[in-house]
Amino acid sequence: MQTALADFVRDTPQGREADRILRACVHCGFCTATCPTYQLLGDELDGPRGRIYLVKQVLEGQTVSRKTQLHLDRCLTCRSCETTCPSGVQYGRLLDIGREVVEQRVGRPVAEGLVRRLLRAVVPHRRRFEAFLAVGRRLRLVLPRRLRHLVPPATSPGDWPAPRHARRVLLLEGCVQPGLAPQINAATARVLDALGLSVVRTPAAGCCGAVSHHLSAVEEARVFMRRNIDAWWPHIAAGAEALVVNASGCGVLVKDYGHLLADDPAYAARAARVAALAVDVGEILAREDIAPLRAAGEQPRRVAFHASCTLQHGQKLPGLVERVLTGTGFELTPVPDAHLCCGSAGTYSILQRRLSERLRADKLDALQSGSPALIATANIGCLHHLQAAASVPVVHWIELLDPARLPGPGPGSATRTQ
Repeated sequence: MQTALADFVRDTPQGREADRILRACVHCGFCTATCPTYQLLGDELDGPRGRIYLVKQVLEGQTVSRKTQLHLDRCLTCRSCETTCPSGVQYGRLLDIGREVVEQRVGRPVAEGLVRRLLRAVVPHRRRFEAFLAVGRRLRLVLPRRLRHLVPPATSPGDWPAPRHARRVLLLEGCVQPGLAPQINAATARVLDALGLSVVRTPAAGCCGAVSHHLSAVEEARVFMRRNIDAWWPHIAAGAEALVVNASGCGVLVKDYGHLLADDPAYAARAARVAALAVDVGEILAREDIAPLRAAGEQPRRVAFHASCTLQHGQKLPGLVERVLTGTGFELTPVPDAHLCCGSAGTYSILQRRLSERLRADKLDALQSGSPALIATANIGCLHHLQAAASVPVVHWIELLDPARLPGPGPGSATRTQ
């Protein structure tokens, strides 16, 4: 693709990166075949190739409009197109650059802008989010049905094992996950403890920065990144062997810290080190002897695994969790069109509700087509989104391997309280 970037961006780091990505695109259109929004809407501008052209026009100084913004907003950033692309176009990074420029140049209606600011002010801040969640739980029985399904009952995490092993790892506990499903982090700690790894908790760390980043508040996102690096660094210097992330959406961003802070002289080297240490929890299990987890388990159950986009397309780890689950005795049911997004996509389910719900309905039809006892996923956003409409329990897959799991709707389910 030939480019002629405008003066305002040509000689900037973002401009040079965008130019390189644009020139890699050969217009083949293979990406449209695996794009969820193109499949739903049938509009070239709601597929990767069309959006690439829109970003190209923006960066070449052509008129930017609300229509441009609309088509970029509708992208899930699922990155299925990257998996499909024969030319290796880094579409996700190009979209981030384009969205940031469009956000600066095109205003938003007051209500739309307010919703985005509210999301940034609440979701990445654990205490604020949990305060809102507590209010929702108190009012849950009187909420409309659609809203009630968005407020899950409180869950008991169970006990965290005390650090007792020489091998130690860090764990990104996140922002919304401790409130929505605290059993996931605790189960992760128990599973790793059973494998001889102790989890070191870092209370000063928090949101990975993904919410702000994907809402085009890039500098705000970098504040979260730097705070996390400061919280983790003493433990990394002391020999922590990995930074474990059990929310695949967070994992994509943390693994990109080195790139996103490459121009920050105070943090570039440490950010690169953090990114290199970051692993999905499945990567840890794939290289350890997981026999103790199978020995502690119940009878195998039929499970539908939802391979989140951020795991299979973002982190490029297709089949990883599936191998771990089958290796510990679970039977995985077939899932048609497993490459397609469930519609969660961070804040997408709030900002693009109708498209999100259509994608969720299709995904649940596929997941439940094999009559599983439950659905397992690798990302808290997907879990919460699917759980609101699924006819079977939805859990994080690490819960299935939890040595302390209790009998319930599915292995790994902690005790729930209303």
